[in-house]
Amino acid sequence: MKFTKTASWTLICAAGMVANAAQAGFPDRPLTIVVPTAPGGGNDAMARILAKTMGTDLGQAVVVENKPGANGAIASSYVARAKPDGYTILFGYIATHAINPAIRKVSYDPVGDFAPIGEVATSPTLLVVNDTLPVKTVPELIAYSKQAGAHLNYASAGTGTAPHAAGELFKLATGAVMQDVPYKGSAPAMMDTISGVTQVMFPSLFTGAPQIKSGRVRGLAVVGEKRSPLFSSLPTLKELGVDVSVDEWYALFAPARTPPAVVARLNKALSDALHDPEVARKFSDQGATVQGGTPQALSHLVKTDLAKWKKVVAATHMSVD
Repeated sequence: MKFTKTASWTLICAAGMVANAAQAGFPDRPLTIVVPTAPGGGNDAMARILAKTMGTDLGQAVVVENKPGANGAIASSYVARAKPDGYTILFGYIATHAINPAIRKVSYDPVGDFAPIGEVATSPTLLVVNDTLPVKTVPELIAYSKQAGAHLNYASAGTGTAPHAAGELFKLATGAVMQDVPYKGSAPAMMDTISGVTQVMFPSLFTGAPQIKSGRVRGLAVVGEKRSPLFSSLPTLKELGVDVSVDEWYALFAPARTPPAVVARLNKALSDALHDPEVARKFSDQGATVQGGTPQALSHLVKTDLAKWKKVVAATHMSVD
């Protein structure tokens, strides 16, 4: 069968009209937010808060699906290879798009395989210990870790996560003696820190704040640039002379080649959700600060942080081992 130039152009125009019509009707079925960590952690909690509010805005149910493992690589790869139609979204964070790809080879390109939707929130990292550990300050923790028979373990949300990076940087900066024990997310890592299976953790403020408030763990410091209003008595590590700071960020990503109109619609739903006073309050109550912003701003953040963490890994020889 032969096609004339006119017929070919007609087909191209028709295909474009169908695509535009499909985008104009987006969404017309439920969406899924894929969370790279286990249920119950800070990432999962934020995603579920967003899912409810965004679902109302979009007029469709937004389901949260947890795909923990490989420090977010399983979920990230899954979304990177999903159909680029806006119905499968990744709840990414600093580990999936900056720290983990800087430490080891992953099966996805954190820049090229995703269409950024928008930043969700930020949260500083904390240094907490099991409440039975006989230390109440950072200097005491460092000294205790070096005692014969101390055998301290710190729980991380997985190799290459912010809790793991913060722990390794802390060890390098202080000479503290601790062994990393990786988990499939912050929730199980925190549970074992509470129970005493592990003794130290560097969780996000979002994950750690409820446990400090309940007295289940003891907060020693903020591993961020400034103190947290939630725990104003906790010093930053930098105030204590330890030059380590790891602030976490969270964001939504669609697969690369998702139509710009669909990305724009998702960004609007996200922005509207983050401007909801109730959403902002829920985030703030647990130590996260809503951010928002354009897809372009998130793209710049990813590229900047990825470059920064590559330099950190090269300088510190941080590895998956």
